[in-house]
Amino acid sequence: MNITFLGATQQVTGSCHLLQVGNLRILLDCGLQQGGDDSHEQNHADFLFEPSSIDAVILSHAHLDHSGRLPLLVDKGFRGPIYAHPATIDLCAILLEDAAYLNERGAFWENRKRQRKGLELVEPLYTRTQARRCLEHFQAIEYHSEKQIFNDVKVTMHDAGHILGSCIVGLKLTEQSTHKTVIYSGDLGHANAPILNDPAILTEADLVIMESTYGDRLHRSWEDTWNELGDIFTSAHSDKGNILIPAFTVGRTQEILYCFNRYYKEWGLENWNIFLDSPMAIETTKVYSKYSSLYSPGEHKNLTKYGNTFSLPNLRFTASTEESMALNRVQSGAIIIAGSGMCNGGRIKHHLKHNLWRHQSHIIIVGFQARSTPGRALVDGAQWLSLWGEDIKVNAHIHTPGGLSAHADQQGLINWYKNFTHKPKLVLVHGEAEYQSVLREELKQQLGINAIIAKHKQTIEL
Repeated sequence: MNITFLGATQQVTGSCHLLQVGNLRILLDCGLQQGGDDSHEQNHADFLFEPSSIDAVILSHAHLDHSGRLPLLVDKGFRGPIYAHPATIDLCAILLEDAAYLNERGAFWENRKRQRKGLELVEPLYTRTQARRCLEHFQAIEYHSEKQIFNDVKVTMHDAGHILGSCIVGLKLTEQSTHKTVIYSGDLGHANAPILNDPAILTEADLVIMESTYGDRLHRSWEDTWNELGDIFTSAHSDKGNILIPAFTVGRTQEILYCFNRYYKEWGLENWNIFLDSPMAIETTKVYSKYSSLYSPGEHKNLTKYGNTFSLPNLRFTASTEESMALNRVQSGAIIIAGSGMCNGGRIKHHLKHNLWRHQSHIIIVGFQARSTPGRALVDGAQWLSLWGEDIKVNAHIHTPGGLSAHADQQGLINWYKNFTHKPKLVLVHGEAEYQSVLREELKQQLGINAIIAKHKQTIEL
């Protein structure tokens, strides 16, 4: 038995790992490449395996960098089950359909240009029909319920605390007389985060595959983060401009709405008109409400104290294109939450075009920004941002409160791994190479282990 790392190796997106047990071939995740200059080519490239040879997929969570190539996998011949938490299945129904719509729309506009130039037309990566067909393969596994998916493979899903339905995947594998336990972290949540539980603590493994997104840094404390956000809203109100919050549809948007509810008066939010300008985020928020049983015990108490987590008296859902376009005429007093979280697509780009050049505007970056994305450019201090071929001057105030991540920080990752007895072999995935090197050195200093940084197509025998 062995595992081959085919994605999210020394980079943050494109999660995909191929597990082989005897004649069985199982994928852990099948995600999109996002943000890089060559992501389009990589996503359209052939799989590094024959899709029809895959017996099953185990999906850690719904984010597209973990799930986004599943429709393509099915289209190319995969016929097996896709195992995921029920909440993940509901979220994938939203995310994959939206990704397919964006694929179709992108191909349509590209072909309009190509027709005028007499060039060969392009096909979308996959269509909405293909995305819906993919959903027929999903099978649910609840948290803490061991499921024997093959004679030699048992799976248990544990709460990863990253987004709703996110899982740490536990695998018990048998090949002839050999028994091995593999733990795949998926994406681990940030301890004490709003709404969800902390990542589950596990103790037994022969191999641990762990994400390392923030392997080089510590997050700011939650208290300091809340204080900083309050200061931002006070300053922005004095400037009489708008606030833009590029936010990931799943997880980050709901955390922001939670915080707005919790600190409504302290942050002076009654002075603003708040808009959730994302049809997909609106639908996702409904899924979060449906699965309130997955919230942390503290959040259950807050539901009693503060009421509906995602309800505010001045919050408006702007689902239609016309409503979204009307926001571009608003000069002050608006807080606009819109995707995409890295500013590389969606409605946030339109709002940036109309607000980024204004000195009164404030932009709050609340999530990880991959290399080569507009969001990363803003974080890195870009003075100009190109949007649809037009260079926009960055005059807005750019804020990067450090404590809002949905990922564990360096010490959080180390503390989670530290619970395993006998210091099992550790492989780092889902992180940029230099961040992984920092984490590996810290693991060596604190725990005396030599973690492996997974390389593309590297195979590790179990």
